[in-house]
Amino acid sequence: MEINLKEQRAIVLGCNGIGKSNLLESIEFLSQLKSNRALSDKDLIENDSNMAVVIGQINFKDDLKLNLFRKGPKRIYVNESILKKQSEIKNYIRSVCFCSNDIDIVRSEPSFRRTWIDKVVSQLEPVYLDLISRFNRLLKQRSHFWRSESFLKTQSTDIVESFDIQMSIISTRIFRRRRRALLKIKPYVEYWHNHLSKSQEQIDINYLSGIQNISPEEEEEEVISKKIAEQLLNQRSIEALTGKCNFGPHRDDVEFLINNVSVRKYGSSGQQRTFILALKMAELDLLTKTINVSPILILDDVLAELDLTRQNLLLNSVGKDSQCFISATHLDKFNQSLLGSSQMIHL
Repeated sequence: MEINLKEQRAIVLGCNGIGKSNLLESIEFLSQLKSNRALSDKDLIENDSNMAVVIGQINFKDDLKLNLFRKGPKRIYVNESILKKQSEIKNYIRSVCFCSNDIDIVRSEPSFRRTWIDKVVSQLEPVYLDLISRFNRLLKQRSHFWRSESFLKTQSTDIVESFDIQMSIISTRIFRRRRRALLKIKPYVEYWHNHLSKSQEQIDINYLSGIQNISPEEEEEEVISKKIAEQLLNQRSIEALTGKCNFGPHRDDVEFLINNVSVRKYGSSGQQRTFILALKMAELDLLTKTINVSPILILDDVLAELDLTRQNLLLNSVGKDSQCFISATHLDKFNQSLLGSSQMIHL
């Protein structure tokens, strides 16, 4: 499929199952190197194919190409030159995606919130993708070591001590960047929540870390790293039995509050939907202000999840500065002025 875009806003129209989400997912994947739906990159490849390709032209000058393979790592090219660091793709394209299953960020288990904050941080600081990748490799190697024959025979923990040093440093850098990003995005969430809810509710966002005895203002890398190393050491005996590391950024959470009450536990369906919409619009604003370029906004089948008031607030706010893609099965939720200024893509 090839699409030539002529307007700032594009509405992708078609019946369910026709491929609207696939099209929007390809745009998100090209910009973020991660799908909001697929657990593995391999799931994005057509069943009878060994590879998939996504190509996009940015600002009429930079040609981006992403190759996915059934076997082997993905490859990314800019103007036919392969990127040595995949995170460098962020220098050319960024996006914010809002889809119907994003409600899980507010409603579901911590992994959804960690994925969300990691996406936000990686957009602000592309090097963060490399930090997460390094941490995940260490975590996998660490788990493998506990089950290895060398440890079972010798019971030596010298290798784990080496892991502790590396993990404490990388965990500290992940922790500081996550917490810093939450502090930056919070004022934008407050603005959008007030705008969308038309209420005086007070919202709050907290980073829930397993690091003990750390103050909310603590920023010294050496202090945080030392505390993490101590806790890794303290949980080592249990880890040797289970083979799982139960402390670190892979176990942290983000807490969303309205009037000091958990939105996940006690928020109504309407409050949860308003909060996630505020998060997404805040993410768009934060990126625009930080990088001085408006990211692409992707709205995949979200209008049906919102009441008429929030639909109009959203539609009146999007596409003014950002290029915007909206998927829909019908047009009865759109006002005429928006339709008149949008490119229609029929699937």
